[in-house]
Amino acid sequence: MAESLLFGEGTREDQYKVLIPQIKALIDGEPDLVANLANSAAALRQTFDFFWVGFYLVKNDELVLGPFQGDIACTRIQKGKGVCGSSWDQKQTLLVPDVDLFEGHIACSALSQSEIVVPIVKASTVVAVLDIDSAVKNDFSQTDQQYLEELALILSELF
Repeated sequence: MAESLLFGEGTREDQYKVLIPQIKALIDGEPDLVANLANSAAALRQTFDFFWVGFYLVKNDELVLGPFQGDIACTRIQKGKGVCGSSWDQKQTLLVPDVDLFEGHIACSALSQSEIVVPIVKASTVVAVLDIDSAVKNDFSQTDQQYLEELALILSELF
């Protein structure tokens, strides 16, 4: 049986080391993009109890809400706008310890306090972003960035 850690068990790094192979196993052999992104979002939220976890997909030169876990979210985001649009525009992960200090932050929920957005890149083009919000300030670190970028690379193969 696969190893499993419940929310709060072990360090966050320990949790990622267990979670990433579990997500790989979940998506292995499943060709449906929506199903794979939905399960990935659910696994991340269940493991870490983040406030919001989801994907925005690049469609017609804007980000459109994709599979997510959490409260109602913004449906469309323009390139360069907010944390998600900025991550897409800059083709890099943005780790925001306090969303109130991020100029142009799009507040889909006042409960969001910190955020990390990781672009998913296929053939040098951003095809989606993974957006994770926390109800706690300073909740994300380089450890999150490292493992979420690894996950984004795995997920890029689905596109």
